[in-house]
Amino acid sequence: MSFLCFFVANLKDPNTAIDISTHIDTQEAAGESTHVIGEATGDFPTPKTEEATGRSALLVGMGILISRIVGVIRQRVFAHYLGTSDAAGAFSAAFRIPNFLQNVFGEGALSASFIPVYAKLLASGDKKEATRVANAVLTLLVFVTSVIVLVGVLTTPYFVNLFAYSFNPATRALTIRLVQILFPGAGLLVLSAWCLGVLNSHRKFFLSYIAPVAWNIAIITTLIVFGGGEDQARLVIMVALGSVAGSVLQIAVQLPTVLKLLKSLRPVIDTTDINVRKVLRNFIPVFVSRGVVQISAFVDAMLAGLISSQAVAALTYAQSLYTLPVSLFGMSVSAAELPAMSGTLGTQDEIAVKLRSRLNAGLQRISFFIVPSSMAMFVFGDVMTGALYQTGEFKHADSVYVWGILAGSTIGLLASTHGRLYSSTYYALHDTRTPLWYATIRVVLTTVLGYIFAITLPPFLGLDPKWGVAGLTASAGIAGWIEYLLLRHSLNSRIGSTGVAAIYLVKLWTAAAVAAVIGFGLKWILPPLHAIPLAILVLGTYGVLYFAIGAGFGVPEARRIFKNSIDIPRRLLDSRKR
Repeated sequence: MSFLCFFVANLKDPNTAIDISTHIDTQEAAGESTHVIGEATGDFPTPKTEEATGRSALLVGMGILISRIVGVIRQRVFAHYLGTSDAAGAFSAAFRIPNFLQNVFGEGALSASFIPVYAKLLASGDKKEATRVANAVLTLLVFVTSVIVLVGVLTTPYFVNLFAYSFNPATRALTIRLVQILFPGAGLLVLSAWCLGVLNSHRKFFLSYIAPVAWNIAIITTLIVFGGGEDQARLVIMVALGSVAGSVLQIAVQLPTVLKLLKSLRPVIDTTDINVRKVLRNFIPVFVSRGVVQISAFVDAMLAGLISSQAVAALTYAQSLYTLPVSLFGMSVSAAELPAMSGTLGTQDEIAVKLRSRLNAGLQRISFFIVPSSMAMFVFGDVMTGALYQTGEFKHADSVYVWGILAGSTIGLLASTHGRLYSSTYYALHDTRTPLWYATIRVVLTTVLGYIFAITLPPFLGLDPKWGVAGLTASAGIAGWIEYLLLRHSLNSRIGSTGVAAIYLVKLWTAAAVAAVIGFGLKWILPPLHAIPLAILVLGTYGVLYFAIGAGFGVPEARRIFKNSIDIPRRLLDSRKR
C-alpha cells in the first residue's frame, strides 16, 4: 500500500499535490477508464479548483490500478484452467472482434463526444436540456449498437478467418461460436460507457470506475465454477456466457445512480437539437481516430493468427502486462494534465510557455515509471509472468514464451506513453487531424514491419515460427517511435522545444540498468523457489535499488519517494502514541 501512495503522489502536479496521509477519502476510489474526458476535442469541463483536478487524477490513478489488479487476477485464473491451449487461443481471438465495438464506439468516441457537451450543460445549470441530450444520445446508441451487434453475429463466419487463419477446423468453429456469444456483451458495454459518461459528468468517479470490476468477477466466478474438467471448449463457451452476464452486471451497478441523477429515462428521437448535433459532430473525427488505433491491435491479432492459436493466447497474456504501465502511468498523468492544458489562457506565446511546462512535467513523471517498467519486462519478464500466470495449465515454458513477447514490447513502451501525451496536447489545442495522420502512418508501418518481423524473418533466421509474435511486438515498438518523433517534431514547431532532458533520462536508464544487473545476480544465486516468492525477492530488490540509485543521482521523484517512505512510518508511530 505504501508503494501505491508513492505512485499516486508522483502522478499529480507537485504544485497541486494533496497530502496522501490525510486527504484520501476511504469511501471513494476510481475504476477502469483509459479515456480522459474531452481528450479528443479539447473541450473540457472546467475544474472548479486546482485541488479538484488533482483529486480527480488521484481517483483515476487509484481506480485504474484497482481495475487492473482484478483484471490480472482474472487472467491468472484463466491461465490456470486454459494456459495457451487451442481453446484459450480461440477465446482470445474471439474476444478481440466484438471488443472493437466497445473500444471504438463506446469508451473512446462516446466519452470524448458526449461528456463535454453534457457536462457543460450541467455547469450552466440547464439540467432539463442535459437530461434531454443524455436520453437522445442513449436512444441513438441503443439503435446503432443493436444493428451493429445483429450484423456482427450474422456475418461472423465470413470474417473470422482474418484472425484464425492458422487455426484447425475445430478451433475455428469454436472461435465463430464464441464471437457470436460475445457480440451482445460488447454491445452492452457500449451502453455502460454511456452510464460512465453521465456519472463522470456529475463527478461520481467511484461508481463509474469501479463498475468494470463486476465484469471481471463474473468471469472469474464462471472459471472457478465450471473449470477443472477435460472439455476446455465447453469451458470457454461458459466463460463467454459469463462475460455477457458480467456486462449486464456492469450496467446494473451503475444504472440506479444514473436514474437518480437524470430524474427521467425515456426514449428521445431528436437529431436536430443543437447539443445533440454537437455530440454527433464531435463523435465522427474521434471515431475515425480511435478506429485507426484499434486497427493496429487488429493487425497484431491477425498476424498472430497466422502463426498459431497458441501465439494468439500468449500475445493476450503479454498485452495484459505491457499495457499495465501505459494505463497506470501514461493515462493517469494525461488525466491530471489535460484539463489544465485545455484551460490555459493568455496570449499565443503565454499559452505556448504554459503548455510546454505542463507537457514537459508530465513527460518527466511518465519517464520515471516507464523506464524501470521497460527494464523489468526486458530482464525479468519470466519472473513477472511466472508470478502472475504460472499455475495449472500455464507452465514454465509458457512463461518463457510470454517473456519473449514482453521483451519485444519494451522497445516502444516509452515512445508509446510519451506519444499519447503529445497527442493529447494536440487535442487540447483543438487539433484532431495531426495525431490522426501520424496514427495512420504508425498503423501502416505496424502492418508492413509486423508481417516482415513476425512471418518472414523467423524462418530466414532459422528460428521457431512461434517466436514471430515477439517480432510482432518489436516491430510495433519501432512504429511507435516513428509516430512519437513525428508528433514531437510537429508540436515543437508550434509551441517550442519540448521533451525530457537527456541527462534526466540517462540517470533513469543508468539506475534501472544497475538495479537490473544486481537483481539478475540475485535471481541467479537464489535456490529454486516458487514463482511468487521469487518475484517478491527479485522484483522487490530491483525496485528498491532503482529508487535508491535514482535518489542518489538527484532524481526529484525518487527523493520524494524516499522522503515519504520515512515520513509515513513516522506518522503512524506518532498517531499511535497519541
